[in-house]
Amino acid sequence: MTETNVRVLVVEDDEDLRVAVAAELGASGLAVAAAPDLATADAALRADQYACVVFDRMLPDGDAMTYVHRRRQEGWHVPVLFLTARDTVGDRIDGFNHGGDDYLVKPFAVAEMAARVHILCRRAGARPAILRIADLEVDCARRAVRRAGVLLTLSNREFAVLEYLATRAGEAVTRTDLIEHCWDESTDPTANVVDVTVKRLRRKLGTPELIHTVRGHGYRLAGSGR
Repeated sequence: MTETNVRVLVVEDDEDLRVAVAAELGASGLAVAAAPDLATADAALRADQYACVVFDRMLPDGDAMTYVHRRRQEGWHVPVLFLTARDTVGDRIDGFNHGGDDYLVKPFAVAEMAARVHILCRRAGARPAILRIADLEVDCARRAVRRAGVLLTLSNREFAVLEYLATRAGEAVTRTDLIEHCWDESTDPTANVVDVTVKRLRRKLGTPELIHTVRGHGYRLAGSGR
């Protein structure tokens, strides 16, 4: 992935600051999208893939820290930088304990913010060896899958689909995305192969269900909260 293809989402309700942050990140070579509140950010994050998210902590529709904590429990692992006026040691610890990867206190230098975001984007490129969603573990190195500690037997195709869904946990993944990443070029993209494979995966993964259908779009791998 080239630097200009690295996508970052900025979530900030102050329009002037949102524009300034987005401009600095764009000037540093990143592709930037912006949202003014949690609802807009959530829709963007479930529809597209980002290397990093910059969250103003206090937004009109809630505390971003609470949102991030809930998404972490679903298996979402995109790096997060919190921007906030709360500057006590306890506030910073809370931010890290609730899923933040970095914490920058306002007022801040936008150049420093951009440098921190680039570090988080590089970290995102280093995928963890084991992906965890609720009680599911996908060991990418050993190509092993466990649910509640029990080793599951998956075909190569089933593992490929589950691994790709796990790398985008919490996001809606289209059938076309799955075809492109998990099948070779000879596969007919109109065939029902994805739905058949997902049906087998659901049966093997058991309950409670982790692979959820996104009507008119595809599938999402997520634990509680969906």
